[in-house]
Amino acid sequence: MKNKSVCEKKNFESIFNDYSKSLRNIIYYKCGDVNLAEDIVQDAFIKLWSNCSKVLFVKSRSFLYTVANNNLLNHIAHQKVVLKHEQIPHSELNNQDPEFVIEEKEFMKKLKNAINELPEKQRETFLLSRIDKKSYKEIAEITGVSVKAIEKRVHYALLSLRQKLGDVL
Repeated sequence: MKNKSVCEKKNFESIFNDYSKSLRNIIYYKCGDVNLAEDIVQDAFIKLWSNCSKVLFVKSRSFLYTVANNNLLNHIAHQKVVLKHEQIPHSELNNQDPEFVIEEKEFMKKLKNAINELPEKQRETFLLSRIDKKSYKEIAEITGVSVKAIEKRVHYALLSLRQKLGDVL
């Protein structure tokens, strides 16, 4: 396994197949934009391919996650600057019952706010568990912490969400 080269097509494809979906989901959970997450993951794989001779096969996962996270942080910093200089109009047309639309928007806003207010590690763990249906063991491997820590994070995330939203979850 140590002698495998990232530059070999079959090894690179194996890395892509093993990590692309999980990495995309983690970035998506952090930024909330699936298209941005896919772009960031694609850029991470391009950078891995460009540096394939410098990256060990066993370190490829760590390299991808680091590059993707750094790209996300750079994007967020850029967005802060952009948002200072523009205003985004919020007008949407919808043919549904106005009362239902308002209630749905209010609940979704509450839910997103409640999830966004979770500490980052709890939010990431909660979304991996509930949305990706990852086991606690898989989440522990992805995040590099113990299974017990993952259990506690999900538990505290659920407590916090139930406190803020009621017993809807």
